[in-house]
Order: sequence, then structure tokens, then C-alpha cells
Amino acid sequence: MADTPSNVAEFSVSEISFSIKRTMEDAFGYVRVRGELGRISRPGSGHIYLDLKDDRAVLSGVIWRGVASKLKIQPEQGLEVIATGKITTFPGQSKYQMVIDALEPAGAGALMALLEERKKKLAAEGLFAEERKRPLPSLPNVIGVVTSPTGAVIRDILHRISDRFPVHVLVWPVRVQGETSGAEVANGIRGFNAFQTGGTIPRPDLVIVARGGGSIEDLWGFNEEAVVRAAAESQIPLISAVGHETDWTLIDLAADLRAPTPTGAAEIAVPVKAELMSMVDDRARRLSTGLQRFVGSRRTELRAASAALPAPRDLLALPRQRFDTAANSLERGLIVNTKHHRSTYQNASARLSPIVLTRLSTKARQDLLVAGDRQQRALSVGIAQKRQAFDAIVARLTPSRLSQHTALSKERVTGLGDRLDRAYLTQLKDSAAKLDGLQKLLKSLSYKDVLARGYAVVRDADGQPIRSTSAVETGAALSVELADGTLDAVAMSGSSAPKKPKTTGPKKAASHKPAADQGNLF
Repeated sequence: MADTPSNVAEFSVSEISFSIKRTMEDAFGYVRVRGELGRISRPGSGHIYLDLKDDRAVLSGVIWRGVASKLKIQPEQGLEVIATGKITTFPGQSKYQMVIDALEPAGAGALMALLEERKKKLAAEGLFAEERKRPLPSLPNVIGVVTSPTGAVIRDILHRISDRFPVHVLVWPVRVQGETSGAEVANGIRGFNAFQTGGTIPRPDLVIVARGGGSIEDLWGFNEEAVVRAAAESQIPLISAVGHETDWTLIDLAADLRAPTPTGAAEIAVPVKAELMSMVDDRARRLSTGLQRFVGSRRTELRAASAALPAPRDLLALPRQRFDTAANSLERGLIVNTKHHRSTYQNASARLSPIVLTRLSTKARQDLLVAGDRQQRALSVGIAQKRQAFDAIVARLTPSRLSQHTALSKERVTGLGDRLDRAYLTQLKDSAAKLDGLQKLLKSLSYKDVLARGYAVVRDADGQPIRSTSAVETGAALSVELADGTLDAVAMSGSSAPKKPKTTGPKKAASHKPAADQGNLF
């Protein structure tokens, strides 16, 4: 069939796609769209892809990298926003989308709802708990300040610290507004905590995070989770001084102390040097006055106590008198004691004359000789008794007696061996007799003897004995066991119609006649 001519214009895919693109861009131009943020994607290119949605439709959007770095707030799923940009198409996927140049929350209510949700989440993790907060140092040597280095905030803090009590101040420069402000503030807090004690750069004793006042969008960087977690994890005490006295951010809840203003943070951080010096002087005067009063009081008490004590001569009078009495008695006592010991010595010396000593020595020598004679006689008697006992033992241990004892033991062993053999044979005969009896009993109980008398055992194809004709079907294969062997058979009648025998080949089932004294089983 030939092609039918037509006057409809023909376009390529690219022509129609780009025509639609120009039509949409001309029709809508620059628009503002209000909706809730849905899916958000941040690839490595730095662009942000997201969905704007309401209850009936979804609009895809893209924020190019250059615009994304300048956003006041970062897109978060569920946040209601107003997006400003232009509607265009993406021909590569045949879809339309919005190129967003600006993004702002749809009123403070949306941000407050997001802020409240984030506050509940972080509070549930315990980041705002009071027991996590650390006390501030009373007089820090080094103070770290995380803030913008070009704003009026750092000048106010430095000026206030210089007026009150000059200390070493370290400034960690950060942006306090914009997309990267939250990450920079968190890095500043963690950076101060990473300083080592005794390093080239002194480690701060106190950290102040400061910023001037602004709207909720301007202060939004201090509500980010990264900043709150960095403040809660800080091992250095931290003061939050963000905004004016009426401004509140989440870092205020995680910090160890919130200051109403940056200047107030400087006043909290260090005391007034002049007031400290005045207080020290006042306490020094009070200490000196108190010490003088204490010494005067103790001196008065000492004088009163010493006045009540007796004079030294009165204290020593009685002991001196007792000493004199004892000295006088000592001389007389020594004379009497010497006379007593002389009399005792003379009495003892009278009893210890040479004649008495000679008599005692002679008697002791005689007693010793008598004891020696008695010991010698006793030793001789004991040796004689032991020799007699030994001779008696030797007489019993002659070779003839040992031979006689050995022969007697051999006879006993031989007799025991004969008894063992007789007992073994007797037990063997008893066991053989018992075995014969059991064999006869087994033979009498076996059905083999019954078969020898002319009976047979009929089994089915499974080898089970058949006890009733009702268990046999016509044509069933059977085996008949006789005394001298087994026959195969087929039932000619039974409880049902004939069935084909389960045999592997033709067999003559009825070729054997029953014995004269045996009934027909079939």
C-alpha cells in the first residue's frame, strides 16, 4: 500500500524537546513556588536535587552549586519553603523542573516547627542534660573565642576582657552566617579541644562561641546538629553568646553556660582585676587584724595561766625534803647491810674448810666407783642374754630345716593343683549335661519335628505363615515348607477373583501330591 501524502510538519526528537523547553520558559519565566521539601539529593558535584510537593502534585527542582553555597538555610526534608527561580525542562529525561535561585522558609512558623522537632530529638539523646554541664574556671589563663574575626563582636569581647582582667585570647575565625557557618563553628570548637596541654599553642581553659543579633534565618547555623553535638562533646567549658538577650538557639542549651550577649560572656569569663586586688587587700587586712587579735588573746590567757601556777621553790621544797631524809637513811642502811653480808660470808666460810671439802670429794669418788661397777655388771648380763637369743635363732635356721620347709610347701602346691583339675573337670561335665538338656528341650519345642511327622508350613509371597484360608486369595503365590525342603504353589481358590501369580517364570504349582496321611491344603 503506498504512503498517503500528509501536510503535517515533521520534527526530530531534539527539535520538539527544545521547542517545548522554550515554550515553558517563555510562558512561566521567573516564578515563586511554595511547597514542602520532599526527596533531597546531594551528589558529589555540589548541586542539590529536590522535590517540591503539596497534597496533589510534585515539582522537581535543582539548585546549582554556586547558588547552594550562598543559601541562608539548608534544605531539609519536611521543611515548608518558598522557592524562587525559573521553570525549564530537561530534554535528556523528558521532564520539567525548576531551577531554584533562592530558597527561604515559608514564614518563621516553618523554621520554628523544624527547630522544635530537632530540639526534641537532641534532648532525647541527653545532649541538654544538666549533669553534662561543667563548671567554669574562676580565673582562666587562656580563652578561646569562636567568632568572625572582622565583626564588632570580637572587638567588644577583647575590649571587655582587657578592661576587666587581661588574659591570653585565641580567636578561631569562622563565618557566623551562611551555608558553611554551622560546620565552621563545629570545627572551631573541636579544634580548640584538639590542642595539647604544653604545646606550642596554649590550650584554652574556656571557649566562647559568639555572634551578634539577627533573625532566626541569620542565626540558623547555630541550630544545626553538628554545632550542638560539638558543644556537648567539648571537654573545655563552653559559653554560648549568640544573638541578643531574647535570642535563643540550640547551642545555648548544649553549652555549659549561656550569656545574654557577647559582652556579657566576656564579663562572665573573667573577673575585674581591680576588684580582685581590692578584695585581696581587704582580706589581707582582715587576716592581719585577726592574727593580731588572736595573738593578743593567747598572750592574755598565757599570763593568766602563769599567774595561777605556784613558785618553783614551792614546787621543789617537798621533794628536796624527801631527798634529804632518804640520804640520811642511806648511810645507816649501807652500814647495816654491809655487816649483814659480812656475817653471812663468815658463816659460809666456816662450813667450807679444807677438811670438809676433802671429805666430800672422797665420798663423791667412792659413789662414782660403785656406780661404775654396777653399770659394768649390768652391761655384761645384757650382752650374755642377747647372745643366747641369737644362738637360738641360728639353730632354727639350719639348711636341713629350710629344705624340709621347702619340700612341705611343694607338696601343698601339688595337692592344690590336683584339686583344681578335679574341680575343673567336674564343672565341665555339669555344663555339658546342662547344654544337652537345653538342646533336647529346644528340639522338642521346634516345629521341625512336627514337619517330620508329615505336616507342612504354608507361607505367602512375603514369607509370613498363613493361619487361615480367608487370608489367601485365588491365584496367590505360596511356598510350602516340608521336612526335607520347600515347594512353590498357587492357590486354586480363595477369598477373591484369581490374580496373576507374582513369579519370575512359569512353574508347575500342583505337580506334587500330598502324602497319604496329610490332608489337601487347597
